[in-house]
Amino acid sequence: MQFSRSHHPKIKITLFGSESTGKTTLAEQLASHFHTVWTPEYARIYQERHNRLLTYRDVTPIAKGQIKLEQYYLSQTQELLICDTDILETKVYSEAYYGKCPEWIVQTIPGCYADLYLFMDIDLPWIPDGIRDRPNDREEMHARFREELQSRRLPFVLLSGNMEDRFIHALKYIEELVLK
Repeated sequence: MQFSRSHHPKIKITLFGSESTGKTTLAEQLASHFHTVWTPEYARIYQERHNRLLTYRDVTPIAKGQIKLEQYYLSQTQELLICDTDILETKVYSEAYYGKCPEWIVQTIPGCYADLYLFMDIDLPWIPDGIRDRPNDREEMHARFREELQSRRLPFVLLSGNMEDRFIHALKYIEELVLK
């Protein structure tokens, strides 16, 4: 599969998909391997800070926080940024949880696309962590994420298997993109 660099001079890789699929672990590993920075998931930071059930009103501050984090970390790297998530994922969760998404997010998403999405498969065990709450909806959520990538014609690869397999395959795809 060939990938092309897009709208900004830095390469942006986004880990994408359902909860409990290894996104954060892989983001940390990839950033360490490539000696770069990674953007954490703002929704998790926000949830931990507020320590309550989130509502539709929380979607906007979460999306704005994710965008700010990404902008900050983009300014901290010379070439490559690894993102644990992005606002496209915020949109998917907003629609899944609340049946809608703020229009400004939908309009902002195209300006935030990654050069490559590492789409995480749901073949790892679901592990509770106090925030994750959809162990029985993994297939439905996985399908929602896939549809979002496909309908937007975004460059993505599915990463399956254990974390070592995911890391090895991610390296291959990122190196292909970086070496262009």
